[in-house]
Amino acid sequence: MPTPSQTHTRPVALAVWLIIAGVIGWWAAFQLTLERIHLLADPNASLSCDFSILVQCRANLESWQGMVFGFPNPLIGLGAWVAPIVVGVAILARARFARWFWWLFEAGMIFAIAFVIWLISQSIFVLGTLCPWCMVTWLVTIPTFYAVTLHLFRSGLVPAPSGVRRVADTLMGWVPVMAVVSYAIIAVLAQVRLDALNNLF
Repeated sequence: MPTPSQTHTRPVALAVWLIIAGVIGWWAAFQLTLERIHLLADPNASLSCDFSILVQCRANLESWQGMVFGFPNPLIGLGAWVAPIVVGVAILARARFARWFWWLFEAGMIFAIAFVIWLISQSIFVLGTLCPWCMVTWLVTIPTFYAVTLHLFRSGLVPAPSGVRRVADTLMGWVPVMAVVSYAIIAVLAQVRLDALNNLF
């Protein structure tokens, strides 16, 4: 049975999750990229992710929010989701990263969660839509951010008192619950703002 120090320096569970989340996130970005290509080829194309006025991809992909940096957002996902996969595989291969590497990785996660929160707010409060593949991205980004951030604190990669490290270590086991609570908050916002349950299809 691995000791706590072994778990923190070679976090196998985190590595497996990074691979799973990376694959799911990359696939969602790939599907959105395909849909964007379909729209470029035929602006009147019927998209496979358009189910209703509420649940659709078209409004998101064609909005300025869907290309906030001047190119389609899914292209960011195609590149960015490779990183968690590579890091996860490397950890399983017993690679150990320098502190600066983890800080850069966390900076990427902070950008990802901030961008996702902004996109959620734009979808619910501005565009009035729930993009299926976008929601898949939200689904994996949220727990990944929690897990990576808590790992940095519990392992001492981020300087913190021992009490903070113990709390982070305890909270690591609660990441699924924290994620579900986050999903519930998003669902409540969507219901209050968009009456989602009555407008899904």
